[in-house]
Amino acid sequence: MRIAYYPGCSLEGSSREYNESLEAIAPLLGWELIEVPDWNCCGASAAHSLNHELALALPARVLALAEKAGFEEVLVPCSACFTRLAAARHALSKDRALAARICELIELDCTGTTKVVSVLELLGRAASDGLAGLVRQPFACKVACYYGCFLTRPAELAVCRRQEDPQEMEELLRVIDAEPIRWAFKVECCGAGLSVARVDSVAELSGRIVEDAVRRGAEAIIVACPMCHTNLDLRRDAICRRRQTEFSIPVLYVTQAVGLALGLSPRRLGLHRHNVPVRLPAREKPEPVRES
Repeated sequence: MRIAYYPGCSLEGSSREYNESLEAIAPLLGWELIEVPDWNCCGASAAHSLNHELALALPARVLALAEKAGFEEVLVPCSACFTRLAAARHALSKDRALAARICELIELDCTGTTKVVSVLELLGRAASDGLAGLVRQPFACKVACYYGCFLTRPAELAVCRRQEDPQEMEELLRVIDAEPIRWAFKVECCGAGLSVARVDSVAELSGRIVEDAVRRGAEAIIVACPMCHTNLDLRRDAICRRRQTEFSIPVLYVTQAVGLALGLSPRRLGLHRHNVPVRLPAREKPEPVRES
């Protein structure tokens, strides 16, 4: 399956391991990821608070480029990027005059025919299409599936069917033999973009998430968002100081968990880049997998 791929800024910088793990599992799942040519920043969390037209023009240009290249879908792994692209597509579909204005600004046609797809949606398809048969090393861990804000809000853009208690990640991880825990913090905010400006706030909010996951017996926290990973992993020292407790639970991207289950090496999946060492329960030796 060929699909347009929009990595966004984070996956080429602070979250390289997300990109590495996605590109590693793609050929094993039959995906051919074609990077959107000449893509630009989507505006992330800042543009929409400063300039409405710019906040629409930036993601609309990406959609227009994918559309021009002939793709029906574009995969957007970053949750924040997904929200910006999906929000732009939604807004332009509701206002023809606004859509014409944005197309004039970006000097490209954007009809909205290219659908924005999340990693969870694409992996969900794989789960329904034989993923279990590809498992070489069962991911036999108790996991806390953490969705954060963007995958469940706002309702008109939500990736998940149930906003307060989503189950898509749990359903996927059960296919690779993980054991999702039941917990109350799966859609709580981690502090998002305050990671630089207000580390104390992030330590408090993310600390609650980490503490509850550990208290309920989780051996790993699974995420699908670069900002969530940053706050739960990179800010772990601040979290531990805030909670006055040492937490060693690792935080993995969902693509890394799937990659381990498919038998790929931790280094191929970028696990060495994490701040919190990824130490998981011992499992059976995997069958060899060609990593060309």
